[in-house]
Amino acid sequence: MKPFSRTAALALAILSVSTGCAQRVAVKANPPAPPPAAERASLPKQPTAGSCKSVNGFPDPTCTPGALDPRVTQNNIKTTICTSGYTKKVRPPASYTDALKVEQIGKYAYTDTNVKDYEEDHFIPLELGGNPTDPTNLWPELGPSPNPKDSVEGKLKRLVCSNKMTLEDARQRIRTNWKTAIP
Repeated sequence: MKPFSRTAALALAILSVSTGCAQRVAVKANPPAPPPAAERASLPKQPTAGSCKSVNGFPDPTCTPGALDPRVTQNNIKTTICTSGYTKKVRPPASYTDALKVEQIGKYAYTDTNVKDYEEDHFIPLELGGNPTDPTNLWPELGPSPNPKDSVEGKLKRLVCSNKMTLEDARQRIRTNWKTAIP
């Protein structure tokens, strides 16, 4: 049997996301799986191609409002986000985020469709307990990784882990305007 080409593998990944089979993608350490098809039917309607607009480097709040990982709370930050290596344990595989990036570039109607020009970014970062796999927490952010938002995320995490800011306050600052989130 001939192995899949890279193009065939990417096409299969895109097909699995668009048909709702993405929950079968293996993840390193139990991030929440995308909801099964039966549950997705009750979720709000997903944006259509070209319906999302990024303004000044921010995701569209209707298409990408952010989603939280229910396993991360203020009470357990010392054993979750404040533990070394936490984000590596919950980060979804590139096969999932790459396929989602292709789909979302279409939804955001970017004129540049080169996937290498974007980072599939968690709007509410994993460092602050953002949901690893929920498409409403992921969006194609223009530019290379690392990017300016990454340093803000790290600073907010340090404030939360040193008890100088609550987890909810840090999350709200990211949602409101990550460019002005540092006090």
